[in-house]
Amino acid sequence: MLIVSLAWVVTGAIGGIPYLFYDLGPIDAYFESISGFTTTGATILKDFAPYPKTFFFWRSLSQWLGGMGIIVLFVAVLPQFAVAGRQMFFAEAPGPTEEKVTPRITHTAKALWLVYILLTVLEVILLRVAGMPLFDAVCNAFSTLAAGGFSPHPQSIMGYQSASATWIITLFMFLAGGNFALQYRVLFQGKIRALLHNEEFRLYATIVVLMSLLLCAALVVSGTATFNDGLRDGFFQIASIITTTGFASVDFGLWAVPAQTILFTVMLIGGCAGSAGGGVKVVRVLFGLKYLKREIAQVVHPKAVLPIKIDRVTVPDDIQRQILGFLLFYIFLMTLSSLLVSIIEGDAAVGIVGTAATIGNIGPGYGAIGPMGTFGNLTDLTKLIFIVDMVVGRLELIPFLAMLHPDFWVFRR
Repeated sequence: MLIVSLAWVVTGAIGGIPYLFYDLGPIDAYFESISGFTTTGATILKDFAPYPKTFFFWRSLSQWLGGMGIIVLFVAVLPQFAVAGRQMFFAEAPGPTEEKVTPRITHTAKALWLVYILLTVLEVILLRVAGMPLFDAVCNAFSTLAAGGFSPHPQSIMGYQSASATWIITLFMFLAGGNFALQYRVLFQGKIRALLHNEEFRLYATIVVLMSLLLCAALVVSGTATFNDGLRDGFFQIASIITTTGFASVDFGLWAVPAQTILFTVMLIGGCAGSAGGGVKVVRVLFGLKYLKREIAQVVHPKAVLPIKIDRVTVPDDIQRQILGFLLFYIFLMTLSSLLVSIIEGDAAVGIVGTAATIGNIGPGYGAIGPMGTFGNLTDLTKLIFIVDMVVGRLELIPFLAMLHPDFWVFRR
């Protein structure tokens, strides 16, 4: 856990070096780099014009590498990590349970990267067919599959004014928020039923469809968009926020409060376990709903034994404790960070939405830090707090929580 945590901190520092050559200060460079590798997508850039294509390529590439995880890449290509590879892989793997698709962990990492690369190449091809320039198609594909959100266009996906490109990116954002191990089973092992029988995926798809339709209705009723535009932007923005990608097909910071509330709701959910997305994760939301259901039943039947099952498998007690601990610590960290930033910036909206956007690795929020805004106007202290939020959110909180215990730092000789 310590190695994984330090890997993200040090990689962010190394990745920020190129930004120093473009007149970004040390804190801004580190913020932009950490935002890239943690696939948050929050930017401090105020103007895209002064920067060359290489600058934007590095931003997107850092997200693409961070999307699957630097440690997973090392395990896949460097077999000498085999001894400690399993522990390192699962300390980085973005999910509450250990899941292997092949017997050996190195093969698992390679299988996940195979799906990752295949989907990235496919999206580049489709975006080119849709008329997007090759450079932009590559950068946007990198950021899409990483659930990152960095785009070479200052107006994000809205700037391309292409309905077909918007729908293509919507599809691949949805895939990026799904479990890559599950997608491997479907694509390479032909186990289509695994997709249909997976409770987390079913809940994930249901949330995306229902919330997208609800958002579309809110946009149409408020007169913000026509039905066709509302449907397109509804599905795009829900997919973008729930998968923690952070792309924008429209400046949703200008939407009415009901529409923004719908987006903020999915901001608190996140993608599936085993995906490139951040956030709480759908499987933990699923567990929370089942836990509440059991507690209600336990009130009526206090002596009944009611195990919590996901995909017909009982969730072990240690995993239950870990999930509950995660949820409590997530709420605690969000509250603490929101209060601190609100006091520092004198703006509760920046504190609450900014914290949710960074700890969930989403990126843009509302107002000054909205999809067409920037984090560059915030104080250095706020940026440092958000950097911590991004790293801790990317590490799924548990490794960070373990390092807060004094016994973690007692090493045996």
